Amino acid sequence: MDSQPAPFVPPAPKPRTSPPSTLEMIRIVYRNPLELWGEPTYNEPWISAKGAGGPLVIANDPALIRHVLVDNAKNYKMATVRQKILRPILRDGLLTAEGEVWKRSRKAMAPVFTPRHIFGFAQPMLKRTLEFVTRYEAGGTSDIAHDMTLLTYDILAETLFSGEIAGEPGSFENEIDRLFETMGRVDPLDLLRAPDWLPRLTRIRGRKTMAYFRKIVTDTVKMREERFRRDPDAVPQDFLTLLLKAEGPDGLTRPEVEDNIITFIGAGHETTARALGWTLYCLAESPWERDRVEQEIDQVLAREPDPTKWLDVMPLTRAAFDEALRLYPPAPSINREPIVPEMWRDLYIPKHAAVLVMPWVVHRHRKLWDRPDAFLPERFHPGNREKIDRFQYLPFGAGPRVCIGASFAMQEAIIALAILLSRFRFDATAETKPWPVQKLTTQPQGGLPMRITPRHHR
Repeated sequence: MDSQPAPFVPPAPKPRTSPPSTLEMIRIVYRNPLELWGEPTYNEPWISAKGAGGPLVIANDPALIRHVLVDNAKNYKMATVRQKILRPILRDGLLTAEGEVWKRSRKAMAPVFTPRHIFGFAQPMLKRTLEFVTRYEAGGTSDIAHDMTLLTYDILAETLFSGEIAGEPGSFENEIDRLFETMGRVDPLDLLRAPDWLPRLTRIRGRKTMAYFRKIVTDTVKMREERFRRDPDAVPQDFLTLLLKAEGPDGLTRPEVEDNIITFIGAGHETTARALGWTLYCLAESPWERDRVEQEIDQVLAREPDPTKWLDVMPLTRAAFDEALRLYPPAPSINREPIVPEMWRDLYIPKHAAVLVMPWVVHRHRKLWDRPDAFLPERFHPGNREKIDRFQYLPFGAGPRVCIGASFAMQEAIIALAILLSRFRFDATAETKPWPVQKLTTQPQGGLPMRITPRHHR
């Protein structure tokens, strides 16, 4: 392949060359925090500065990241600002719980995410994807960002709740957009560490949406309890059942069960949906990469019917997905705060400092990656991926709080990509001009309108 074209460089904010004023910073953080970071952030191993709300440490060095998230994780709690955004939504769900509650929840949920269970989810994932793609048979144009949230919602409903979530998927999806729009934003008052009694306008707007989600969850739990009462033996052994079984004096309280359902509905489908959308977009803009992936998928599907094996036998498909996760990490920022001040090498980390480990920045750091802004799946091809430091690539976080659903998400993504790309070709149109915006997840502003053409029908 001597004539391979220059790699595709997908859209992203250019690093700033001068620091913003406080007012400007508040505006950027509210609109799109990804636009805040300057040249030094993408070049230095760490940055220690005075922020609007106090001391700020940006950790880019993989060894420092390892120190904060793993080696000395016990000295780091969830950052105050992050908790102020997420706790009103997720309360004591796994993403926001701390201390004993977190330990209890993590232990209660571990059985759901064992390899055996995850392999058990492969067939339902496949079934829902096959049903979903029938909508594309006539071809045409569709907003892939929107479609992927529907697909991952279907998969989540099927695998974790056996198809029994109260409420309508369509209205659900509009509400989840609204939830991220209102609740999932940094309120300027939080950045300035204003006292809690000052009302946050962003949150007030989100309360109705929040009530809607809480109601869905309560109704979903009631539906399941009805089934338990009617015929305990016929109850599916899914995430919901396992959560309810974990309820009790040594396990989870009822509110914690509900908080975790909301966490998985919110975090568990939104993140994978974003990653799938960005992958299809990057492949559409790199047709030579897409050809290799389509070829690999066609060959595997022709000989391997078992979807639990696809992740291991589709290295090129997986590499394209991993590279999209690098460029557009669904969770762009991991925020911690030290409980007691400490020194790491010659870096002083004061108490209450906001310590930011930002996959968005680390994944595009000039000292860690060659051509960091380009879409180059070969970085993750077998033989290359082994050279990537564990702490320079963090799509699922790291340490004790690493994403519990990581292998669930990887299996789901590969199954979805295999079916989507074996049957259809996705092409960018003149309208496809996404801009990455951070609202809890890395979302494509303007959506991902794409032209869909059926490929050869088997």
